[in-house]
Amino acid sequence: MSGDADDSSGPDSDDSSGSDDSPGFSLRDRVADALGTDVESVAELDGGEVGRVARVALADGRTAAAKTGETPLGTEAFMLEFLSDRGLPVPEVYHRTDALLVLEYVEGDSEVTPAGERDAARHLAALHRERPEETAGREDGPGRNYGFPRDTLTGPYRQPNRWTDSWVAFFRDRRLRHFARKAREAGVLPSDLSNRLDALARDLDSLLPDDPPPALLHGDVWANNVLADGGRVRAFLDPACYFGHAEVELAYVAFAGSFGDAFFEAYDAERGIDPGFREGRRAVYQLVPLLEHLLYFGDERYAAGIDGRLTGLGY
Repeated sequence: MSGDADDSSGPDSDDSSGSDDSPGFSLRDRVADALGTDVESVAELDGGEVGRVARVALADGRTAAAKTGETPLGTEAFMLEFLSDRGLPVPEVYHRTDALLVLEYVEGDSEVTPAGERDAARHLAALHRERPEETAGREDGPGRNYGFPRDTLTGPYRQPNRWTDSWVAFFRDRRLRHFARKAREAGVLPSDLSNRLDALARDLDSLLPDDPPPALLHGDVWANNVLADGGRVRAFLDPACYFGHAEVELAYVAFAGSFGDAFFEAYDAERGIDPGFREGRRAVYQLVPLLEHLLYFGDERYAAGIDGRLTGLGY
């Protein structure tokens, strides 16, 4: 399948020039130079799937999380600030370039209690009420519902986010076919599954609503991306933002096992969950994270997950 216009360029990047990009510069020196304060200690952290993450104690009393990696980190900073401006608890951005991202270090636990799940549901329900501004960031003018002011990232992979009026067209072309094509080109998607995904993609207008209310999505809510303290969520991490159907977020939470019944019951009380979500749309929306995981890990269990959902949907 030939590439479309969204495949011609990656996420917008921030300027990565400066001393933090210099060869041989230690992380300690890079952070000190970026923030203009001495660094007292640096400790590596687990959980950086795409790059390196370290806890950094600063001489001015702050504790920071410093990230380096091969993906443009300015994109993550943009998403965090976008979410923060709309009320979601996320780490403050101290410094951003494509080569180095320094964030507020947030204490918390990824083991979320039922009370924490309910708090997460309230936060995400509020986020999903956010709507795209009438013209902000849109080259093609107002009236565009689904997309984002720039392409974003999910793990190491670009998410094309050019605005469109049709949710079916956005999900089909910018998500389902986009990641199916990448998985096929990487040699990890069997031809049988590829053909069945193509058949489902052609029928999406009968499986999904064309114009659900556009909701601002975090995009990657799994256990390691949520920090809680008791019954309160302190921060959501590592977003993969765009405006889409809110049920995409719910489908991902169910796919990743991020939260249990307390979350879904609280979310249902806040915004309502349409019965059609569990009856079919959840399986459709879970095909995309399954493709992303298949692409990243190459694990046959994700191919089996795709097969199972397609079979359940009649494809």
